[in-house]
Amino acid sequence: MTEKEKMLSGAYYTYIDAELDAERDIAEDLVTDYNRLHPKEDAARAAIIRELFGSTGSKFSIKQPFYCDYGYNIHIGENFFSNFNFTVLDEAEVRIGDNVLIAPNVSIYTVNHAVNIEQRNAGIEYAKPVHIGNNVWIGGNTVILQGVTIGENAIIGAGSVVTKSIPANVIAAGNPCRVIKVIPENEL
Repeated sequence: MTEKEKMLSGAYYTYIDAELDAERDIAEDLVTDYNRLHPKEDAARAAIIRELFGSTGSKFSIKQPFYCDYGYNIHIGENFFSNFNFTVLDEAEVRIGDNVLIAPNVSIYTVNHAVNIEQRNAGIEYAKPVHIGNNVWIGGNTVILQGVTIGENAIIGAGSVVTKSIPANVIAAGNPCRVIKVIPENEL
């Protein structure tokens, strides 16, 4: 397997690899171009995101600045919105549903370095996907870690560190993030 194939399969791989370096360079160029555009250049901004991401809905808004590692592992649904400083380390798939709101300074990390010092120093890491359901609101300064699924209609409070999956129809917050309240059916 190539290092990219290992990365995408969730196996240990090294990011010190010519193919992965080239793909990160492409994404960095596109992200740099995106972040340099005037905020009112909607068509040019949308074109770059469509080129960068694996898939998008027809209607989305991503405030600048935005950052990612590869881009092609990011999939967003209809009516997606992210505010300033949205960062996605997308070594694994990041799949985000419809009508999702992302507040400022939210980060999604699909990747983690090896625990063993020699492996870590050799650039060994692994990645797990992140999935966010429809109608989710992620509060500002939240960090979502690898392997997490956030269920539909969930609200994640500002400043949370989401280390484990969160079920649908709840409000969750904290470090580590935990369910605080089930959202009543009449409020969904």
